[in-house]
Amino acid sequence: MTAYHKVDTADRVCFYEQDFYVLSNFSAFTIMWEWTPLVGVVRFDTSEAVYHFLKFKANVPTAQQFQLMERIRSAPSAHEAFKLAERNKHLRRPDWDDVKVDVMRDILRAKVDQHEYVKRKLLATGDRELVEDSWRDDFWGWGPNRDGKNMLGKLWMEIRAEIAEAQS
Repeated sequence: MTAYHKVDTADRVCFYEQDFYVLSNFSAFTIMWEWTPLVGVVRFDTSEAVYHFLKFKANVPTAQQFQLMERIRSAPSAHEAFKLAERNKHLRRPDWDDVKVDVMRDILRAKVDQHEYVKRKLLATGDRELVEDSWRDDFWGWGPNRDGKNMLGKLWMEIRAEIAEAQS
């Protein structure tokens, strides 16, 4: 594994599994998120679980989507939440690809707002580039060839800038 992960530098923080793992969606920071106005706010073990839960949260979820959402919310790990979502792609809300970046931005803001430690770690990255050092995911991370979109890193940098601006 060490062959894949990069050491943080003066210019870049790689947060997949190292010192800034708190920025990973798999890190164990609970998120309180609204299920529905009627049910109210519920607890998720990770931001990864919230993300996959929201893949199936249509305006009016079907009974099948609703059951799947509960299974994702109560999954014993972030990896299991991911696997449940992958096995049920056919049930995703139809607009998912159009909204997933905005959804992730909201989840990351919630994570920072709900966990002072995450906020401090994010700010401790200074102005360095943030990279999800995932060799598998070339959308959220930089992928196997290190030329992916790194959207998760870009969103974290955006949120870091928002926090810094609000504090100045």
